[in-house]
Amino acid sequence: MESSAKGGIHWDAVASREVMVAALRHDAFATAVVIALIVIAMQVASYFTPDYIMPPPAKVLAALWQTLTHDYFSVFVTLARLFAAVAFSMLLGTALGVLMGTVDWLRPFLRSAVVIDSGIPALSWILLAVFWFKNSEIRIFFILVVILVPFYSLNVYDGIRALSKEWLEMFESFRPSRMQLLRMLILPHIVPYILLTTKSVIGYATRMVVFAELIAAAVGIGARMGLAQAVFKIDEVLAWTVLLVVLNVMLQLVITLVERRLLRWRAEAAVR
Repeated sequence: MESSAKGGIHWDAVASREVMVAALRHDAFATAVVIALIVIAMQVASYFTPDYIMPPPAKVLAALWQTLTHDYFSVFVTLARLFAAVAFSMLLGTALGVLMGTVDWLRPFLRSAVVIDSGIPALSWILLAVFWFKNSEIRIFFILVVILVPFYSLNVYDGIRALSKEWLEMFESFRPSRMQLLRMLILPHIVPYILLTTKSVIGYATRMVVFAELIAAAVGIGARMGLAQAVFKIDEVLAWTVLLVVLNVMLQLVITLVERRLLRWRAEAAVR
């Protein structure tokens, strides 16, 4: 019986891996088709428009190579800003979400503050940061944090609300301390919500850091795109755009790998 059970588990793992590989191949093929169609459309459009409107893909590729070999520092600066802001927002937003979900008297005040924050437009925060802070790094960090924190706090709060009542009652029957309840039940339960939020906001955060750099910084991808636009170098603008798309895909892949590593204990459902 034990051997049969182990064999069943092994077969399920192999089948799940095969399904995942097939899905990845299908997604890769679809992505390749979409990229090919975009490149063809750009090539066709370049025949009927001047280069400052739509340059041919070969010129964009040359600009991309120039960017990667001579302006990689801007890429590093943007990624460093993005990682620092997302990491801090994750910690702060998770802490606020846990407080909202576990401290009754504090919940309405924190929830009101978070909802108000989420209702303020990103452009308002950017303009306020320009007035409030002299240092460009503080400006960008502040802008990203106040925009990203509500995503984490509200999703973590909803994750705690979704905690099974039966699990909670069973765990409380052992009379745990507040810290044990947090460490052994709540935190493991909200990990998928934190990872899902990160996957959801990473693309948005990338766009926001570039936008903030365009307005409030002299170094970074956003600043370089603004400079390219000012001198009518559309090939460089498109090259930076392609690079941002690639970076976003790579970040999504990294988060997905981390998610599979941390949640490898959880069986995945496959809809047939």
